[in-house]
This record gives sequence, C-alpha cells and structure tokens, in this order.
Amino acid sequence: MSVEFNHTIVLTRDRESSARFLAGILGLEVGEPAGPFLPVTTANGVTLDFLTLDIEIPVQHYAFLVSEDEFDAILGRLVDGGIPIQADPQGRHPGRINRNDGGRGVYFRDPAGHGLEALTRPYGTDPDSPLNGVTEEIHGAAR
Repeated sequence: MSVEFNHTIVLTRDRESSARFLAGILGLEVGEPAGPFLPVTTANGVTLDFLTLDIEIPVQHYAFLVSEDEFDAILGRLVDGGIPIQADPQGRHPGRINRNDGGRGVYFRDPAGHGLEALTRPYGTDPDSPLNGVTEEIHGAAR
C-alpha cells in the first residue's frame, strides 16, 4: 500500500467560521460535524477537521493545488470578498499573485490567522522558473 495523507486537525477559535471560510473560498462543502470536528474534504480525499479551542492558536500553513479554472474562481472570491491577498508568504507583495514554476499562486489568511495558499503548479516543476521571482498585480485586490 502506498502512503497517502488522510486528514489533519486545524485549530481555531471558531470551527464554523474557519471551516465555512475555507469551503467558501475553495468551492468545497462543509461536512457534518463529527464529535468536536467540523470537516472540509478536498477532491483527493484529504479532510481538514476544524476544532474550536479556547487557547492562543499557533499559525499553520495549508497549501492547495488547484486547476487554472479553480484558481480563477478562488481569486475571484478573494477579490470580491475584499480578502487581502499577497504573492508571497512574507507579505512583501500585497495585492499580487506569483508566477512560480510557470503557474500561479496566491497567499491569504483565514479567520484564525492561518496562512493559506492556492497554487496551480507544484513547487519545483519548472526548474527554470525563479521562486518568488515574478508577480502580477490584481486590480481590485485588497492589500
């Protein structure tokens, strides 16, 4: 059997808010609660189980590989929702997307402060493309 990633727990102060945010931006569904968890499952079967905790939540990073059409829809929902975007995880390029590895990528935050990323090409698929080299300004994007 090959090893596959199955699920992870996403800590938040409000599982409803965080799960609905992610599902809405990515065009996914929020599943039925399973005990303390509220699941969002991706197309490849990986489940993000949102869990409400009343503690300081450490920031995590979650990246989602999407098609070009899905990226357009995600970017549109981010811009239409006034959600700040950036081309890099450090925030040096607000209101922009990146063109890493010949694809497109965007970073944004969820309600818990987690760093989320949507990208159309996995890192390292185009060795001639500089990482964080080319960005594109998105008009109407929140900064």
